[in-house]
Amino acid sequence: MNPKIQYPKTPGMPVSSRPFSPAVRVGDLIFVSGQASVDGSGAIVPDTFDGEVRRSFDNLRKVVEGSGSDLRHVIQTRNYVRDPSKVGRFNELYREYFSEPFPARTTITDCLPETLQFEVECIAVAR
Repeated sequence: MNPKIQYPKTPGMPVSSRPFSPAVRVGDLIFVSGQASVDGSGAIVPDTFDGEVRRSFDNLRKVVEGSGSDLRHVIQTRNYVRDPSKVGRFNELYREYFSEPFPARTTITDCLPETLQFEVECIAVAR
């Protein structure tokens, strides 16, 4: 039996003009596309590093919750930090959104265009 594939979209969930879904739910697993510092229309909102990280995680939360879960049920994150010198600060901000036991995690640096300082994607389990 194949699990049902859903493409959740709820009011307030960040959107993009690019060809991807904010989230795909397969059974009880939720795969969330990269979330960055964007507004409700998908336009990039430049900010300080802290501001971009927080906006990205707030967008991640909106997508995860709109897909039937919450940040406590995130099992893996992939994080993209443009400036490697910001990883220490990123770790501090990460703890504002996740606590022990932490999700599995990968952090990659030197990988984003000049327009973004941070992006995050995740896999979560439905509540």
